[in-house]
Amino acid sequence: MTDADLGADLAVVVGATGSIGSAVVERLVGRGLRVLAVARSKESLDELAARLPGVLPCVADIGDASAVGAIGAGVEAALAQRPGGVRMAVFAAGLPVRGSAETIDPSMLAVGADVKMGGLLRLVHAVRDHLVRGSRIVTFAGSLGLEPRATEAGPGAINAGVFNLMRQLSLIYGPRGVTTHTISPGPADTPRLRRIVEAVAAERGEPFDAVWASYAAENSLGRLPTAAEVAWGVTVLLDPEADLMHGSVMYLDAGGHRGIH
Repeated sequence: MTDADLGADLAVVVGATGSIGSAVVERLVGRGLRVLAVARSKESLDELAARLPGVLPCVADIGDASAVGAIGAGVEAALAQRPGGVRMAVFAAGLPVRGSAETIDPSMLAVGADVKMGGLLRLVHAVRDHLVRGSRIVTFAGSLGLEPRATEAGPGAINAGVFNLMRQLSLIYGPRGVTTHTISPGPADTPRLRRIVEAVAAERGEPFDAVWASYAAENSLGRLPTAAEVAWGVTVLLDPEADLMHGSVMYLDAGGHRGIH
């Protein structure tokens, strides 16, 4: 499929105004796709749409059941303007909880799971009637879901569930010709990670720079991936050959994973 062919199709990106989400939107628009950009802030969505022609704003809280109807209505309106299908559904919303098993409010684990796992299913339910053969379901799941760290109970436990849920979706949608893909970038150089590092540094009583350097040092490449680099991985999945990556995990972590998965 050429980029010209993609113009008739639609991508849906949840978490479209975040660091990685907005980079994904920019990449997909650059490949000729229209993008239904989903986020909670109308102001941020309007700014994104003003910067990137081809972006259709959709205000929705993916942590709420109403998101299914809101996203579904946005998809219907977009496809009424230009018939096609949902070529790609991307879940790029961040996890709203952090803290070690010693410090986290246990109830926040349920909140995080509702956003990352419940939100993923809300996205799928909103677009499933418009998926066609060759469509992609894509989500992000941090490396802590595979390789736990003592400082982050939520990302570890909840992302482990995301890996499992995506495997379940692969078994359901694969026979329909719709492929599923999990991208595991590990820590990336984003404002969100900097806020996390600030919190970890405060908990440890260590300087920010020292903690930041420790994150980068865990990657054998010696640096953290950027949001733009991670977003590049999503565009690879537009190629028809990516069918063969169905059900798999893309590790875009600059050599951060240690286990053999």
